[in-house]
Amino acid sequence: MIAKCKIDANWLFHLGDVADADFMGYDDRAWRRVTLPHDWAVEHPFDKANSSGTGYLPGGTAWYRRHFELPEGVKGQRVRVTFKGVYKHSKVWINSNYLGKHAYGYTSFTYDITDFVRPGENVLAVRVEHEDVADSRWYTGSGIDRHVRLEITGDKGFAVNGVFARTSRLSGGEAELTIRYQTTGADRVAFALKDAEGSAVAQCEAEGECGTIVMRVDEPRLWSPETPYLYTLTAEAFSAGELQDRVDIPFGVREARFDADKGFFLNGVNMKLKGVCVHHDAGCLGAAVPKEVWADRIRRLKAMGCNALRTSHNPPDPDLLDLCDEMGLLVMDEAFDEWEGTKNKWWQGHNVYPPKHFGYAEDFPQWHEADLTSMIERDRNHPCVIMWSIGNEIDYPNDPYVTPLFKEVLGNNDANKPQAERMYDVRKPDAGRLATVARELTAIAHRVDDSRPVISALSFPELSNLTGFADALDMSGYNYREHFYEEDHAKYPGRVILGSENSHSPEAWKAVTDHDYIAGQFLWTGVDFLGECPGWPMRISQAGAMNLAGFEKPLYYLRKALWTDEPFAKIAVAAAEDDPRRRHESFRWAGAPGEKKTVVCYTNEPWAELCLNGVSLGKKDVVDGCACWDVDYCDGQLAVRTEHASDGIATPGAACELGLACASSELKADGAAVARVEIDLRDEKGNPATDECVFCQAVGDVEILGMENGRPDDLTPYSEKARMTLEGRAVVYVRAGRTPGSARLYARTASGLTASLEFDLRN
Repeated sequence: MIAKCKIDANWLFHLGDVADADFMGYDDRAWRRVTLPHDWAVEHPFDKANSSGTGYLPGGTAWYRRHFELPEGVKGQRVRVTFKGVYKHSKVWINSNYLGKHAYGYTSFTYDITDFVRPGENVLAVRVEHEDVADSRWYTGSGIDRHVRLEITGDKGFAVNGVFARTSRLSGGEAELTIRYQTTGADRVAFALKDAEGSAVAQCEAEGECGTIVMRVDEPRLWSPETPYLYTLTAEAFSAGELQDRVDIPFGVREARFDADKGFFLNGVNMKLKGVCVHHDAGCLGAAVPKEVWADRIRRLKAMGCNALRTSHNPPDPDLLDLCDEMGLLVMDEAFDEWEGTKNKWWQGHNVYPPKHFGYAEDFPQWHEADLTSMIERDRNHPCVIMWSIGNEIDYPNDPYVTPLFKEVLGNNDANKPQAERMYDVRKPDAGRLATVARELTAIAHRVDDSRPVISALSFPELSNLTGFADALDMSGYNYREHFYEEDHAKYPGRVILGSENSHSPEAWKAVTDHDYIAGQFLWTGVDFLGECPGWPMRISQAGAMNLAGFEKPLYYLRKALWTDEPFAKIAVAAAEDDPRRRHESFRWAGAPGEKKTVVCYTNEPWAELCLNGVSLGKKDVVDGCACWDVDYCDGQLAVRTEHASDGIATPGAACELGLACASSELKADGAAVARVEIDLRDEKGNPATDECVFCQAVGDVEILGMENGRPDDLTPYSEKARMTLEGRAVVYVRAGRTPGSARLYARTASGLTASLEFDLRN
């Protein structure tokens, strides 16, 4: 018997600790039914008593239970359950038997439950403990926030993550795949590489329960961001002629390499990494982000010119990597934000002292090897992953590591750091320790996967180059340290350098394009995220090119101007005192008569002309992706034209039309499909209208998961089915049930406008 499936539906949930909930016979009939992935934190109000670092949302302790049936034929089979991610400190029982605990909230873990399951009813019980909500510098979520998978195979099938395939050679119209495998006692394995139509293009087999085998593929189609072609590698394990297990792995044939003098090459082609950093939440959805939401984000990022993504600062949801494979984004897969030393955790606003000191550091000594191994074994078959990052800003000065080489030092966010915190203190951990830990982590990564380089994002390379930390890595990521590129390239020949975290400024991008040896950059960030906020009532970081609702911000179009070639133009407006490239711009033309405004046109064309109410305000040369005008405000229409493109915005009027739209109104009736519905308010001229509160209700077998507008200071509880728009827009996420037929989403505004959208739920 071979059966593998998600068991995300019909979990029972209770917030709060419960005695005896691990007992199979515990009466859980009063518990609430939830569908995984599930994040209980976003079900509760924002509260200033919680941590600003994690978005003012709560943690706590909770229990999940899942009843499931197994057939009589399960006897003699191997049964395993895999949790893709639980935040955090989980303990798991099956049929009253304790299986173990898992500390880290971002790595996957598997339990073999063969000895404890039975035909008929079985019960999984999971206790999740997240009491120290100031344990992170960004929003974490709370709960079983990723998928759970149940697998039944023969007793001698593949080990967990027991197949690893990579492109070991690519030349002369032929690819060579090296496949490592590990089984639990099989005597023969067989592999077949199938194209997108399902036809086998290469096959091989081997004897023995573990080993390495080479497969050759003629004229392979190559994977790249432009053409993300995926094969399927099917692996089968046999014992005494009986099929024990089958694994299907999406596989991309590609060759990635880094060169210290020429940067990055994919399939022999030199290219720059145009990357963004992303955290793992989606506003009202918390950390339980549906795959459809990530897909929408990736489509928009690619349209901006993005070709790479960094999973800051933790192992991602596997759904995200699947999409990067399918849609074509290169990935820096990152493991940790801290090692042995606990970083400052802001709970009253960013850099507001005193900090708190909870975090993964308390688990790192015991769990780091298992967690890093788990991430790499799980993710190493993804063609999108081109490097492993073992840490982010572990060398941040005085947080907590210090060095006698610098009496006083500041990091990139330390303008308000107290004097005592800037100074060397012999009683704090010595930064020389980082080289020792880095060597250990790099060795672990090489042991699990010797095909990809190991990197760490350095905040203080001027020190890490002296302590040996940088030397322990295969290549170095520099965070906001572009001014060291030329000096360090000359000083450390043979070292690969890239920008692992960078500002949106054109100057930071020029530091990449002006130097062949810089492989690329990763912007901070691609999307706004919960937490790491300046203080109440701000709940989010506004560093993204897109806002928390997934809409493009002005920063998006600055980057599009620098990263793309197809002509476009986009108008944005800022208060006159703002730098025109700062995040405080909007797409709204509104103000008091005579008020000074700065109007910006983002474009990749050489010139732009701005008109106000049909009167030209002049033609200007475009510099670093934008042209700017100082304008005295008056009501009306702003229009810009370039040689091949145009754009316009107008003073918003009162809303006269409420619109609802989504990519597709057809949803699979599987209890999991999610639609992202855009709310759009328009005035009588068809322009984006003044903002109103929009109320939503679902009828039929669909449920509203949440509403989001991207406003940084909107503290409306996510549990409410109402939200103010931002520049006339918001989103509502709707999840399908399991009953085929029609369902409908209704919306109305405070002023009485109404709209509805029908969904067709199909098997």
